[in-house]
Amino acid sequence: MKKITLINGHPNANSFNFGLFEAYKKGALYADAQIKEIIINDLSFNPNLQFGYQKRTALEPDLLEAWEKIKWADHLVWFHPVWWGGLPAITKGFIDRLFLPGFAFRYKENSMWWDKLLKGKTAHIITTLDQPSWYYWLFYGRPSVNQLKKSTLEFCGVNPVKVTYVGIIKNADEQQRTKWLNEVEKLGRRIR
Repeated sequence: MKKITLINGHPNANSFNFGLFEAYKKGALYADAQIKEIIINDLSFNPNLQFGYQKRTALEPDLLEAWEKIKWADHLVWFHPVWWGGLPAITKGFIDRLFLPGFAFRYKENSMWWDKLLKGKTAHIITTLDQPSWYYWLFYGRPSVNQLKKSTLEFCGVNPVKVTYVGIIKNADEQQRTKWLNEVEKLGRRIR
């Protein structure tokens, strides 16, 4: 049975991202997956990595619990909008505070290389856009994907990492939104 942790990085519980989150969960439960959830905005933590990596800031209980859910999972599914080409601030803060040396990766002594401590996990990023995905890739270089997929998840050993773009959100009618919800539910059903 697949163990999946769903991570919602949208700060607004009334957003379409939450609808996509629920649609995927419905599909994954249909496929008999075990599910744990992290709603980043519901966590109580300081998103600022105040001292960088020079001094460790104690992790709040909500972050420790979130980390246990990440370690438990075989598969991580991230939901977030693209804002200003990147992740919402609360999601970036969650990553900064939690994907730390000794947790997600470990630098090798006297080397530029590192150990990837999340090997064996896979991930899927489901992200919403207010522009066509081809435009986001061609003209901007898809910075949120580079940041989360390449510079975070793959850096820590998560592989493969799939990406699904949903959009253009801002002008979508109810029929289009329903179609996207159904497509994301099917993604959840395919997980085995």
